[in-house]
Amino acid sequence: MSNFGKKRQITDREPVPAADIAEALTAGSFLYDDGATQTFDETGTTVYVEHGRPTQGEWYVDDKGRFCSFWPPSYRACYELRYLVEDGEVIGLEFTELNRGSTFTGRYSQPGLS
Repeated sequence: MSNFGKKRQITDREPVPAADIAEALTAGSFLYDDGATQTFDETGTTVYVEHGRPTQGEWYVDDKGRFCSFWPPSYRACYELRYLVEDGEVIGLEFTELNRGSTFTGRYSQPGLS
């Protein structure tokens, strides 16, 4: 994954600092436990694919330093991000939706894309 996660020692479930959110999201494509995939583009576009059906949305870091996403026409949510680390390497992210408290994990399926 190039230099991502190698600048300093990152521990498992450590919160992703606001300054590192974009790098963490764009470091590779994500594969979720339910088989869905998602990519985050550096321009703020995201594509979520579930059962072969793609949905396009937008992502951003809000003025409070939180990762948020918008899915037209009106769904907006913000998340706490935590690193997933195995054997000293960042392998993905844990997403916890702030309003609902639901948590899901995404593992990098194609590291090094950024």
